[in-house]
Amino acid sequence: MPSLTVSRTLRQNLLVYAALLLFCGITALYGTQLTAVRLLTWGEVALLLLGLPLLPLQERAGLPAWLNRSFRTGCWQPLLIGVIFGSLDVAIIGFLLRSEPYDRQPPFLQPFPYSIFLYGSGAFFVEVFYRLIPLTLLMWAGSLVAGGRYAHWFFWIGAALTALREPLEQSATGPAGLLPYALLSSFAMNLTQAWYFRRAGFLASYTLRLGHYLCWHILFGVWVEYVLLGGR
Repeated sequence: MPSLTVSRTLRQNLLVYAALLLFCGITALYGTQLTAVRLLTWGEVALLLLGLPLLPLQERAGLPAWLNRSFRTGCWQPLLIGVIFGSLDVAIIGFLLRSEPYDRQPPFLQPFPYSIFLYGSGAFFVEVFYRLIPLTLLMWAGSLVAGGRYAHWFFWIGAALTALREPLEQSATGPAGLLPYALLSSFAMNLTQAWYFRRAGFLASYTLRLGHYLCWHILFGVWVEYVLLGGR
């Protein structure tokens, strides 16, 4: 009986991963039909295959199934948290700390509706390499050490390190206050995502980032493109 449960869980995770890979493939193809847009390359889509070997390790690492009941009934929670982080970015970075007028789309925005595909796929790409691969490996290793007695330490060390990755990769330049805000906000969001990854699974972490991208990259992009730039 346990093997049937594991098999069903793995099958569900594989189907979800395959669907997201297909979405990324559609994004890569869509981008080739446009000009002057940021592309998701076929090489980047191929890199996402590196996440597949981690799927059988999810349960061994003590991680929940991706379509678990907690996520199905409470997926609005990480989505709402992501929307809050994204709304803060729009208010603080997009308006309060910005001194130049929007005479063109900034590089972190893309034309709509292509932005839905690019940032939906981009969120998946980030979560595979920021959460799925490193945290699964760390938590699996933690389950093997001393019978899993120190697994929570493995998780929190991994959570802190992965939460630092995105802030350290940022190169925010601009008025005073921009860099400290960007670093603190990014760290807080990534740490929250790591907590959701352990509590409710990969899709919860992905959904939180989707909520952020929905506000910061997609809806804000629509505002700049169609309201401030008049569709240019």
